[in-house]
This record gives sequence, C-alpha cells and structure tokens, in this order.
Amino acid sequence: MQDILHIVVQAFLRMKKVNLNPSCMFVHQNVSDVTAGEKNMDGMRLLLYTLDEMTKLAAKDEVFDADRFSDVIAFDVQNDVKYFAQLWDGSPPMAPPNPNYCENIEELKNTIISQASKSDGMKLTDLQKRVQDLWEASLNEQFVFSFRNSLEISAYRRLETKYSKWTWSLRSAMMEIGNKLHNQIENETINEVNQRDLQKELKQKSDEVTKSMSELFEKDADKDILIQWKASFEIKIIELQENIVRETKRKLNEILQQRDLKRKVDEQRTHHENTLLEKSKELALKHKDKTNDEETLKREFDVFWKECVKKITTDSAPIKDIDILRDVKELLSDIHESVHVDTWKNIRDIFTVPSYAGYVQFKRSSGVTGHVIHVYRTVKEKFVSLLSNEDETQIRILISDVTNQTDNTIISFNISKMGYNKSCIQQLTDYIKAKITEYEERQVKYVFKREFFIDLVFSIFKRANKTFIDQHRMFREANDPDLYLKKKKREYYSVFQKYCKGATSAAIFGEIICQKLKEPIEQSVYRQTARDLAGEMRSNCPSMNGNRSNLEKHILKRLAEEENFTKYIKYIHYPRDHFKSFIRDEVSQYMRDKFSVSVELKMNQNIELLQKKIMTAAHESTQHVQENGGDVDVWLKFFTLKLSDVLMFSVKDFSGVNHGDVDDFKLLEDVIRKELPPVMSDISREFSTGSFDEKLDVNNRPDEILIDHFCQCCWVQCLFCYAICTNTILNHIVDHSVPFH
Repeated sequence: MQDILHIVVQAFLRMKKVNLNPSCMFVHQNVSDVTAGEKNMDGMRLLLYTLDEMTKLAAKDEVFDADRFSDVIAFDVQNDVKYFAQLWDGSPPMAPPNPNYCENIEELKNTIISQASKSDGMKLTDLQKRVQDLWEASLNEQFVFSFRNSLEISAYRRLETKYSKWTWSLRSAMMEIGNKLHNQIENETINEVNQRDLQKELKQKSDEVTKSMSELFEKDADKDILIQWKASFEIKIIELQENIVRETKRKLNEILQQRDLKRKVDEQRTHHENTLLEKSKELALKHKDKTNDEETLKREFDVFWKECVKKITTDSAPIKDIDILRDVKELLSDIHESVHVDTWKNIRDIFTVPSYAGYVQFKRSSGVTGHVIHVYRTVKEKFVSLLSNEDETQIRILISDVTNQTDNTIISFNISKMGYNKSCIQQLTDYIKAKITEYEERQVKYVFKREFFIDLVFSIFKRANKTFIDQHRMFREANDPDLYLKKKKREYYSVFQKYCKGATSAAIFGEIICQKLKEPIEQSVYRQTARDLAGEMRSNCPSMNGNRSNLEKHILKRLAEEENFTKYIKYIHYPRDHFKSFIRDEVSQYMRDKFSVSVELKMNQNIELLQKKIMTAAHESTQHVQENGGDVDVWLKFFTLKLSDVLMFSVKDFSGVNHGDVDDFKLLEDVIRKELPPVMSDISREFSTGSFDEKLDVNNRPDEILIDHFCQCCWVQCLFCYAICTNTILNHIVDHSVPFH
C-alpha cells in the first residue's frame, strides 16, 4: 500500500496544475482485538512517518514545496485510518457474523459520505472520467513505474551521481597517467606502451573506487534498495576502466608513431636555434670592447639577426595559411567530374534541413507506397515523397555518427604537432563515402542521391573548419621559421649581451636552459591548469557536478529560458552537438566569472609547483655530478631525466649547443635559480592576456575534457519523441532506456 502511495504522490506532484484535491483512507482488516489499540497507535505513527519521509523525497525530486503527506493528499491519521474486526465471530463455517465488523462498515460508510458531501457534487460518470485521466497520466510517468516507489527513485539517482564521480576520478587519474607517459614518449625515455602497464598505473585509483562502491552498497542507509543494482554497476565500472585504458593506449601509440615523423621537423628547428647561438657568440667576441655602447650592440645584433633569419627562411619555405573548404571543393570536383561551379551555390547545411526526403531515390522494388506518409508539390511543380519518421530518424543517426567519428579522426591527425596535409581531406571523404555505402547496403527502400554525399561532406568540413585553422595556427607558430624566430629574438639578444660582457660558459648555458624550458613549462602548466579547471567545475558548477541526466536538466532549463527555436531544433535532432556547445559555453562563462579568484590562482599555483620541481632537479643534478663525477653532459642527462615525467624536455634539445667547457655546476644551478622566475612571470603574464585556449591543443582543453567525460555514452533516440537513451556506456549490451518520453 505504501509503495502504491509513493507512486501516487509522485504522480500528483507532477500533476499539480490540474487542480485535483485528492484524499485517501486506509482500511486494515483482521486486526486482533486484544492488542489492537497499542499496535494500531504504533502502526499509525510509523505509517505517518514513512509517508511524510516519502513525500519529502518526492517533493525534493520534483522541486515542490511539501513537507508532509497531507500537503499533497488530504489525510488525517486519526480519522482516516480504519481498523476492521474479523468478519466472523468464531471459526467458520458455522460462526455468525461479527457485530463489530458491521459497526466498522457503518462507520466507514458514514465517513465516506461525510467527506463526499463536502465536494462540489461530482457524479459517478465524473468520477469515472477522473480515474481514467489519473490512470493515463500515471501511465505516461514511465520513470515512476520503472521503480517500486520514490525511495527507489531517490536511491537510484544518488547511485547515478556517485557513479558519475567514480567515473570522473578514473578518467582524471588516467589523464594524469597519459600526460606523464606523453612527456616520457616525447623525451624518448620510453618507446613502448602496453595495456598491462596502464592498468598497473591505474590500480591505486581503481582500488579506491572499488572500496567506495563496496562501502555504498554495504553500509549505506538504503543498502537494501541499492543491492539490486550492485552487479550491473560493478560491470559498468569494469567496462569503463577497460575502455579508458584501451583508448589511452591507442592515443599514446599514435603519439609514438607521430614522434618519429615529427623528429625531422624538430631537428631542423634545433639546428636553426643552435646555429644562431653559435653565430651570436662569434659576433659577441668581436664586440667585447663595446659592452658599454648599448646602441651600437643593438644595431650590430639587428643587422646580424636580419641576415641570419633571411638565410634560414630562404632555405626553409614559409608555412602558408590553409583553406580547408577550397581543398574540399577541389577534391570533390576531381572525384565527381560533373560537379561544376554552380553546385557550390546550392550547397545546403545538412544539419538544418527540415527533411531528408529530397536526398533519397526510392528503389522500384521497395514497395515504397507503404512507407510514404504524404506527397506534396514543390514550387517547381516536382513531386517529392516525404520519408517516414523512422527513416528520417535513421538518416539523422547516420549523419550524427559520421560527424562524431570525423571529429575524432580530425583530432587524431594531431595537426598542431604534425602539420596539415591534403591527404587528411581525402581520408575523411573516403570514410564518409564508405559509411554512406554501408548504410545503403542495409536499406531495401531507397538509396541516396549524389547531393547527399556532397552536402554532408561540405557541412562536416564547414563545421570543422575552425578546428583545422586553430590547429594549423599552433603548428605554424611553432614551426614557421619567420614567426618562430621573431618570438625568439629577445631571448637571443639577452644571450648575446651576456657573451659581450664576458659571462662564463656556465652562466650562458644556464640562461639557454631557461630559454629552452619556457615552451615545455608553458605547455605543462597549461595542461595541468586545464585539468584542474575541469575538476573544479565537476565539483562547483551545478550543471557539471552530476551525471549526464543532471546536465540535461540544466540544458532543458536553459532552452526554456532562452526560447531560441533554432537551439531547440539542434537539441532535438542533434543532441550530442547541442551538449558539446552547452559545455563549451559553460566553460567559457566559468572562466570569465572565476578568472581572477580561481583560474589564474590555479595557474600560478601550478607555475610555483613546477618551478620548485625544476630547481630540485637542478640541485640534485649538481649533487649527482659532485658525488659521482662526470661532466656537463652527465649533469644535463640527469637533469632532463628528473623532469621527464612533467616536461617534454630532453637532452636532444641541446644537440649542437657548444657547452663542453661548462664545469662550474654550482654557478649553473645559481643561474637557473635567478633566470627561471622571469620566464615563469612571462608565462603568467601571457596567460592573463587570454591566450590559454589558443596555446592548448584540442585534446587538453577543459571543455574537451568535460565533453569526453559526458559525451562518451549512448546517443540513440526514441523513434517517436527523440528522447535520448540514458545508458552511460557506449555500445551497451542491455536495452536502450528512456525514462522520460
């Protein structure tokens, strides 16, 4: 009875706008006459307490102001709970009827009539209609009926929230592990990544999650309710761990492959840097007698720098800007000879078309008449068949899946490190074509016209254009000789001045080390700050501190507040894209609102922590050489090895730098201690100017970290209302689940 009332209260809270004023009455039969009074009073108190607690939970769930059961359903525990005596006075079949039972019946009848007399004269036909309305409304509350009562609903939602925290802690730990191994790969301290090692690295966090799960299922106040989901959630956690380990291994192996391809570019850049250092040293020796004439030194250095840069940029062709959409047009024109200039004027954004009917050609043998809903005439007097809702949904799912996979592939190209190549376009268009062909082979009713492929390809690349451009800009800034050397001029002039003033080799080498540390420090600090920011938003931002269902609640609220019809359409037809946009907006807003009090603070904390690690590494390297003997190469190898977990910084960065005469390691350590803080200040200053997102590669941005956490799940939609499957695991083996339609 209580379980049924839980459901009824939930339904009435949902139906609070229909102006129903329900009441209820409990009737208990076969209560022993001897102990009835005492037991009945205890029973009533327990009943009232249980109903009130259940109401509080339901009201909190529905954001409704109700503290007691009687706030929702009229109920007086003293008068609306009836205890009936036994029907027979003695043992049947010869026992007469019990007079007390008859009195209980009479009392109940009078109470019902008394309460009914206060109503507005509802007829039995009205009552029938009310019951029917209530029944239909309750049937529409799918989520309520998927559980026994509101206590189960509340317990399950708490479990989901806990699950979201467990998964985030595992993902966060794996990001840390991945970042450490990424640094080691770039520094060439490891040449292989296997799954067993990753699982071993994750074991500590995995054990913590397992312990937390056990405590919840064994010690929680609702453990008897939660136990029914224990096995399924344990399986989910195991599958998640396997997925993130597998994905991290894939990404790191891609980095290993790309490292070998990237080595040539790095060697060329290092060669340019070291050539400039040696030539600036030679120039400084010529002008040692002019150390007090700052103007002459500056003029001589400018002439020298201009000549060197000219020679380097002549030998190395500049990296040009890219035009993705132009390359796509050229490629499609080569593939489809019939595609001419006018075709590009008629390109449609496939993500905004109201129907895909114009893209399909029905097969003659498909029996299409059974699937066509309606036929209408266009302005040009052509007949176009409207697809069924199911067909429209299946095409939309195809577009969404292809788009998502294409986005992931673009990220895997790692253009910011490897550079852009037109073969990327070819690879993606081939993939899109293959997915369309695969879809058509499963279809019996229709095939796609050529326009579908062209519009889909162009729409996808138009959306991805900014990602390509941002990644290419980062690659160009790091590798274009002209742009790169412009950024380095001030640093080289500082070294030149020190050479002129007769600084020792140790002092010069210490400054060179600090200069070469700047970019690795910047990337490391930016990545760590991005992860910290994502973690803070998971704790403090209301839309991000729960699971995907909680995030969707905030998305729906925002949609209702903005009343933007276009955004509704995007949410309904392309929910994953809308979720991504919402997360990006939330991160941008959070960074604007919390920049000085949180974001910048975290950045400076990470800078300070990294500075301490660098100075510790320098001190330990000096101690190592003093205790064990060795030259500057031994010192440098030990120094870079100590930092290999936290920085992409290795001995190969110094190939070609003449430092063989450095022998004062204490002075070298002191110079690093002196020159490192200004480098850190430059990084902090650049961060405060808003270059945070621009200098982070797409995988390490806080919005992408959160997107990866929330969007790696099932996106199948209900064929009728487009509600999203709420299963948090991609490619789950159980049925799709949509609590709210």
